[in-house]
Amino acid sequence: MELSVFVAVLVAAGLHASWNALVKHADDKVLSMSAVVLGHAPFALIAMLAAPTPAPESWPFIAGSVVLHMGYQFFLLFAYRNGDFTQVYPIARGSAPLIVAFVSAAFLGVVFSSLQITAIMMIGIGLMSLFLVRSADGLHNSKAGGLALATGCFIAGYSLVDGLGARQSGTALGYYAWLSLVQAIAFASVIMVRRPNILARIVGKEVRRITIFGGGASFCAYAIVIWGFTKAPIALVSALRETSIVFALLIGVFFMKERMNLAKLVSTAVTLSGAVLLRISR
Repeated sequence: MELSVFVAVLVAAGLHASWNALVKHADDKVLSMSAVVLGHAPFALIAMLAAPTPAPESWPFIAGSVVLHMGYQFFLLFAYRNGDFTQVYPIARGSAPLIVAFVSAAFLGVVFSSLQITAIMMIGIGLMSLFLVRSADGLHNSKAGGLALATGCFIAGYSLVDGLGARQSGTALGYYAWLSLVQAIAFASVIMVRRPNILARIVGKEVRRITIFGGGASFCAYAIVIWGFTKAPIALVSALRETSIVFALLIGVFFMKERMNLAKLVSTAVTLSGAVLLRISR
């Protein structure tokens, strides 16, 4: 993996952990998630002016990705309602690269070196080990873990679809601009059925910061990742992106005052080791 792609995807990982922390920390998580998703729209419109329109061959991928992103967003909300940020986030993100790597090797004809396989497995296993983290009352939070794992399946799905779609589109930024705008419209249509007043609230003082900064961070993070999909194998970019767990762990412990323990430290060390191997692999 080229150094420019490696560094860019790490930046995306930090941005991704940041907006997830904003959603988790908010009292009204449906409102905060809506603010992030709908906050994509102005950035998408700007990107649409700067980038070419994606090729027609990519539009079925955009449609499929919208559905998968919707599933991801709602399952992530359910998981955050039931578990700690430092448990839910790693499980959701950690399961995805393992699924992506398996599908890439089994169905897309991608061949990995032994070092790349080891790196992907270390990243995934390091993150998934947090499935065993105990909640504040000393019990395993299996419900949150299950919801987070389902979220990971959606992440793997849209990662594969977007990686293939961006390559068909001829323009990574144009592809994601159109994807973001269509997704924002679809999400707004669904959420208004449940919360009719939500559109008015996302531009109010209550969540304006999340709309602007959360939406901007989320848009930039995944725009970088989609660009990365066109420059390196999808599975490698997906695995590296999930090192966002390191940023999530720091945010959860230092800003959200969640409990640190040996399991989290070991998982983080394994994940970082996998990222280093991924960088040096060829």
